[in-house]
Amino acid sequence: MVSSAVCERVIARALSRGGTFAELFIEDSRNFSMSLRDGRIENAALSRPYGAGVRVYDGLRSIYVYTCDVSESGLLRAAERAAAAVTDTPVSVGDIRLAERAHADIHPVKTPFLTVDAQKRAGVLRAVDKAARGVSASIVQVSAGLLSREQHVLIANSEGLYTGDTRVYTRLLCSAVASDGKENQTGTRNPGALMGFELFDERVDPARSAREAAQIAHTMLHAPLCPAGYMPVVIDNGFGGVLFHEACGHSLEATQVAYGISEFSGKLGQQIAAPCVTALDDGTMENEWGSLHVDDEGTPTTRLVLIENGILKNYMIDKLGGRRMNMAPTGSGRRESYAWAPTSRMRNTYIAPGQDDEAEMIATMGDGLYARRMGGGSVNPTTGEFNFAVQEGYLVKDGKIAHPVRGASLIGRGSEVLMKIDRVGKNMTMGQGMCGSISGSIPTNVGQPMIRISALTVGGSKEG
Repeated sequence: MVSSAVCERVIARALSRGGTFAELFIEDSRNFSMSLRDGRIENAALSRPYGAGVRVYDGLRSIYVYTCDVSESGLLRAAERAAAAVTDTPVSVGDIRLAERAHADIHPVKTPFLTVDAQKRAGVLRAVDKAARGVSASIVQVSAGLLSREQHVLIANSEGLYTGDTRVYTRLLCSAVASDGKENQTGTRNPGALMGFELFDERVDPARSAREAAQIAHTMLHAPLCPAGYMPVVIDNGFGGVLFHEACGHSLEATQVAYGISEFSGKLGQQIAAPCVTALDDGTMENEWGSLHVDDEGTPTTRLVLIENGILKNYMIDKLGGRRMNMAPTGSGRRESYAWAPTSRMRNTYIAPGQDDEAEMIATMGDGLYARRMGGGSVNPTTGEFNFAVQEGYLVKDGKIAHPVRGASLIGRGSEVLMKIDRVGKNMTMGQGMCGSISGSIPTNVGQPMIRISALTVGGSKEG
């Protein structure tokens, strides 16, 4: 994209008013989307975000300027604006020497998305529509989408770094609406990976994803309202991991910890979860949705054990957070695009497999809720308080699944839930999502095996 010599001059300009660190981030991306609704292709669009951001540290203060002009003059102007925010006084800057750092390609792409014929792409969406409608006559609307992003980044900084990365994301969106003429229910499945179009040959069957989405909608349409109460809850594998991601993961990011506003600040080496809980954030998992070669600060990605047998072992740390905490970065600095300054973010975050039998978890729970699929929710990362919708849930009576229920939500606090996990299954899988924070929206994986929480507040209806 931009030569090392140009990057050296830009970084020198960024340090010209006394900054203690400078960084240049350049991005060239291609984003493709195609959507289908009720059997018809609605749109297909291709965009190309292209720009750069210059970041300067003044001690623990960070200044960020971004621009769409990636010519040398444009980059120098951005660097000058960032530098001017430090002081009015020019300072002498020594020679900046950058050394290119390469990395092995551990996330290979076999079939770049944009090399695939348009009819073949559309065929994936039509397969979703056909499969979803075949589940039940109650399915009245089907939507499907294909998303692809090919992101090329270059990162250089005043510590001598000059490196790059290419990330290729592909994702399928499936949504089905079931109706009985009076009420509607929606089911969704949105699988994806750090892969090209080979995703549909190796990992994702579009028809299967569509049938799962439609089955959720159909099942929930005929389900009674969930009764509210305080009860045992079993959460199934895969996207069930969103509970840990939101309720606990954000509280382990330096974004919160470095300022002492996380409920887990200052608790390294302490027990914060039940002994059966081990949790990781791993950016090295081959071709997974949240994986990277290097993060958006150029730090090599890592496999980070957050919690081991209930003991807090690590935080997720970006460069600025590391300065505040006097700790090394963990390859967790991420951003949506050049228009955002990076901060500490999750990658592939999951609860590790345990030793418990999944059927036994339900058989011994008494009366409670089985949350087969989780939906969205909200969380306060400072306190860990959360409220999550259950997309597909079942009432359990005397250790047996009785019937589906709708309208359930899980309410609690992350630190308390971690201590109440009493069973962890063996069937760990991952689910894909987009995580929003102060550095924008980024691809993140969540995962877990089936887990059981001994008691949790379930929101619902007294009429249920």
